[in-house]
Amino acid sequence: MDFVTKDLLISFLFILLALCLLQILYMATYVYQAKELQNWKIALFPIVSLVLCMVFPVYATDNNIWDLRYIPFILGGLYGGYKLGLIQLSILLFTRFLVGGVGFYAAATASIIIGISIYFLSKPYLNMKLKNKLLLSCTLLVMGITVSQTMASLLNSDILPMRYLVEYYSINIFGIIIVTILWEGIRTYSSLLQNLIKAEKIKTVSHLAASISHEVRNPLTTSRGFIQLLSEDISPEKRGEFVNIALNEIDRATNIINDYLTFAKPTIEKKEEINIQEEIEQAVNVISPLANMHGVGITQNIQKPEHHQFITMGERKKFQQCLINMVKNGIESMQSHGGNLHIDLSSFQNTIQIDIQDQGLGMSQEQINRLGQPYFTTKEKGTGLGMMVSYSIIKGMNGKIEVKSELGKGTCFRIILSKE
Repeated sequence: MDFVTKDLLISFLFILLALCLLQILYMATYVYQAKELQNWKIALFPIVSLVLCMVFPVYATDNNIWDLRYIPFILGGLYGGYKLGLIQLSILLFTRFLVGGVGFYAAATASIIIGISIYFLSKPYLNMKLKNKLLLSCTLLVMGITVSQTMASLLNSDILPMRYLVEYYSINIFGIIIVTILWEGIRTYSSLLQNLIKAEKIKTVSHLAASISHEVRNPLTTSRGFIQLLSEDISPEKRGEFVNIALNEIDRATNIINDYLTFAKPTIEKKEEINIQEEIEQAVNVISPLANMHGVGITQNIQKPEHHQFITMGERKKFQQCLINMVKNGIESMQSHGGNLHIDLSSFQNTIQIDIQDQGLGMSQEQINRLGQPYFTTKEKGTGLGMMVSYSIIKGMNGKIEVKSELGKGTCFRIILSKE
């Protein structure tokens, strides 16, 4: 028998390969929010490793097959629970039976003993410290190998040289220690990532709530003050002026709340055909008084293709809100010196492109990178909700927003949407 340690080390690489796949699936779960992976990803490492180790074993004799099957079998059952352990036991026995030889009975006996132990130890194992986990897994491994080798020697009278047994035990023990530490590291990293995501969401919500409450409190406080003044003896002109101011402030608070609700629920609830050209013209009509007030001219450059080329799917009301938000931002960026706002609409083979170009103050690359984030705004009295809502609406329509800007020269917002 020419037993070479490197053969077992190559088999150990099968275990590490499956462990890498496990790490990739953990990451995919959080990157793509693929919750369906949660139920079966834990089984990938032990089952794949178990099968690979047994399909490509290291043969000691014709009836005594050596491999590293007990490493994934033990760890899969301890980490994945007795149900996964039962699946692995079935695969192990079936595969070993197909290989044949009297060594099957030795392997079956050792595997069943380990399986029974896993049934009782899998729950407390997860709550153990790493040192105790290593001790328990190594104990089960040594027990399984000892039972298997003892029975194999009794059944086929093979007496293996001691140095081979020492190598076999050493590589198995070394392997299960390394794999346990790596698996613990993956689980810890996954847990930290999950906690970090939750903490970031809580932080975002808390900042957003603080911003919303502050912005809503201001107009409500103003309204309350002017309503109190109405109880005093004032002229009808002043009374009418105070009422208008109070109503405007209440409307401002209502708009802030509506923006927040739109951001909180950006999905398109009601899909309908949207004629982009008509929506742009309507948005311009709505926003023209504000543009005239700030001395801003609005020009439209719209191609005249066939009607269907400017049709997309989405929720018309929300898309109209998005356009108004972006045009309004462009106008307000030029309110100190006036200028022109250009709206270009073009159609390509599969997409519709809307360019909204202003001649305002422009933005730095850092500011562009933060656009669409909660409570970020470049305006002194803004909340950042309008742009945040716009990004959410376009994303809900499976579109995207690209921004190009230069300080002192203006900003161009490009909306790209898919055709119907």
